[in-house]
Amino acid sequence: MNKSTIRIGTRGSKLALYQANLVKSKLGEAFPDKTFEIVIISTKGDKILDVALSKIGDKGLFTKELEVALFNGEVDLCVHSLKDLPTVFPEGAQLGAILKRAEFKDAWVSKDGLALEEMTEKHVVATSSLRRKAQVHRINPKVKVVDIRGNVDTRIKKMNEGHCDAMVMAGAGLIRLGYNDVITSLFEPDYFVSACGQGAIAIEIRENDSEIDAVVKKLHCETSYQQITAERSFLNELEGGCQIPIGAYASIDGEELSLLGLVALPDGSKELRNELKGKACEAEGIGRKLAQQIAQAGGVEILNQVRNLNNQ
Repeated sequence: MNKSTIRIGTRGSKLALYQANLVKSKLGEAFPDKTFEIVIISTKGDKILDVALSKIGDKGLFTKELEVALFNGEVDLCVHSLKDLPTVFPEGAQLGAILKRAEFKDAWVSKDGLALEEMTEKHVVATSSLRRKAQVHRINPKVKVVDIRGNVDTRIKKMNEGHCDAMVMAGAGLIRLGYNDVITSLFEPDYFVSACGQGAIAIEIRENDSEIDAVVKKLHCETSYQQITAERSFLNELEGGCQIPIGAYASIDGEELSLLGLVALPDGSKELRNELKGKACEAEGIGRKLAQQIAQAGGVEILNQVRNLNNQ
């Protein structure tokens, strides 16, 4: 079967639509004889905005409804922020492609331009991520950290209305939506470890769908795939999710891959981090080995404490 129209599933936020339209545009250039349509699907994570993510649970929080549409044949592929994807795909689905990774760093958005280290006990920092919360507390234990939910526009509006004095957000999302001017600085990974897969766009497809697989492979970036394979292997080995304070960033220089990994308590009182290098073609094994090293150094105890806190 040769499909003339291919349907792209996506969430409805501005950022999700930007990413889906980017995929649509690139696929349209590669396959001018085909029509690509956007199909908007609302997910659980889009609907529950008054509860901290760590209290909801993160198994498919921003992906499950998209996958249901994929399995039901309502869409032919799904576009995700890769950091939202669970490390194990549901039966019947697979990773089709990873686009070339954009900005992976976390962004510091400070209303008055103050650096994180300059803030006092009077200042409030907002984030929806326990990983970010842990690192903010470690760097500056004086500040108050509060939750914040909603899309990029909503969060910036909340900050300007007094909800907080600063926020930590994904740099890629702000840059993609044209909010470069609100970024005070971008955190380097050795200072503030980013989320596994941050800055990458993933395309999910049905297993054994060779036609769609061949289409999306036109957008696949192997270097980004190796980086993210190491990071997600690290996350998977620790059985973590996006609401556990785990971070990782892999860089590649020639054929060598260097992976930095982090596990922390949300209050920043304890943190374990380590780095491991190896061949980029062995990315999955590097991620697994680094996770095992951190686990043996006390990471298991930290993660158990976090899970207990999340269940309270």
